[in-house]
Amino acid sequence: MFTASWKRFLALALVLLGSFLGASAPLAQGPGDDEILTEFKRYFRKYKDTPTRVESVLALEGCESPEVVAVLAPLFDTAEPEVGIAALRVLSKFKTRPPIERLLAELATATETVKIGLLRVLAQGRYADTQAGILPLLEDGAWDVRRRAIQALVALGDPAVCEAILRFCGESEVGVRCAALEGLAELRSPLVLTPARTDLVHDSWQVRASAIAALARVRHVESIPPLIERMAVEQGRLVEDIGEALGKITGRPLGPRVEAWQTFWKNAGGRFQIPSDEELEKLRALQAQRKAEYQGPVGVAYHGVATPSQSIVFVIDVSGSMEQEVVDKERFQDGQYPSWKRIDVIKTELLKTIRALEPYVQFNVIAFATDVKPWKKGQVKANPLNKSSAESWVSRLEAIGGSSKEELAQAGLVGAANLEGGKTNTYDALMTALGVEEGKESRDYETKLDTIFFLSDGRPSHGKFIEPSDVLREVRAANELRKVVIHTITLGEFEKDFMERLAAENGGTFVDLGH
Repeated sequence: MFTASWKRFLALALVLLGSFLGASAPLAQGPGDDEILTEFKRYFRKYKDTPTRVESVLALEGCESPEVVAVLAPLFDTAEPEVGIAALRVLSKFKTRPPIERLLAELATATETVKIGLLRVLAQGRYADTQAGILPLLEDGAWDVRRRAIQALVALGDPAVCEAILRFCGESEVGVRCAALEGLAELRSPLVLTPARTDLVHDSWQVRASAIAALARVRHVESIPPLIERMAVEQGRLVEDIGEALGKITGRPLGPRVEAWQTFWKNAGGRFQIPSDEELEKLRALQAQRKAEYQGPVGVAYHGVATPSQSIVFVIDVSGSMEQEVVDKERFQDGQYPSWKRIDVIKTELLKTIRALEPYVQFNVIAFATDVKPWKKGQVKANPLNKSSAESWVSRLEAIGGSSKEELAQAGLVGAANLEGGKTNTYDALMTALGVEEGKESRDYETKLDTIFFLSDGRPSHGKFIEPSDVLREVRAANELRKVVIHTITLGEFEKDFMERLAAENGGTFVDLGH
């Protein structure tokens, strides 16, 4: 096992070797904190490629000098997310107090983006006795700083901060209001109960979602009637969320069926007692077994995934590999597909779903390969005209740059083959579906969209981010406030772990259609 000193020596050697190769710098001899900081300041700006910049930052891991904070904090202003993530990793692993005190000092005078970065550091590091340095940021003029300050306080796990967080449950900025509700629920504070019940009727569905989740986590008998009342008038995906919340509070597996919950409360309300955690665990096993019996109204079903959502985007892969035929033909033999090509299987199923959409559902379709092509600029109602238009558009989709085009490329007709157009740009497809635009202000998270069906048969191979871990990180950041459920569907050779995690991290269901 390498000691921390040896790890830092090896990291320093890596940085200096890069310096020698890229800037003809001599190798240094010692791994001390002052020396490695000096070398970092000397060479970091000379590196132009992101991987080397990331490794250079990570070379400071284990350095306990307060100066490392001053060196790395400005990097949160960088346009390279990977470099910021590396700085976050280094700054959240201090073992001694001096660099932690320097973090708090930097926090008091930093720019907005650096404040946000340092608050993320404090949340991840969970450094004790930092509340006094974080609390003033609750008054910051930037809403995202206030939100991150709440999260950093909650991460400390100290119930004493609950009173300070409580007033932000009335914040007009949705992101801050949600953070306060979620933070009090994370700390299991009963202070969340009154504002969460009030917010069941809030105009923003994201606030209602946070309120429902908070009541599910801080279980109280007086939350049952308002949840049932809200279920009776709520529409779309949150009906299912309320059913799950009531199930977590009561242990009853009644799902999103409002009549069943009304009957239950009419019969048991006056004498009902919240089950203990042990009793609830036993009831959950029964709940899982009987869940299918209490699905309630389906709304929309796509590849076996049912949702009551009324605001949906279907994202389908049309990259070159979608031209291949399915291997397990027996599995698809009853689908009446025009061919065994993956693209024809997917198009047929999507057309069936579009035809079955109710008029009150809003939807859009996005096709992607190297480029991302939405059917409409935004969601539209599923009236007969829009459904006919969508069906026509989907019917014309073809796999781009597939194997059948390779002969054209070999004959020199590269433009006609369009092999470059048939890659898998997963990142851009997901960002487009979520409504994230490069350079646009982050407060545009109050989207009406609440559900995405994402279908792909391959590993990401094009776009700003290609590594699955990078794509997952960016989706988490973009969807933290949007709260959109992402269901993932795979067909063919795919990055299974990536698609499973994409669904799991965003509240969705993963479906494997086979090869």
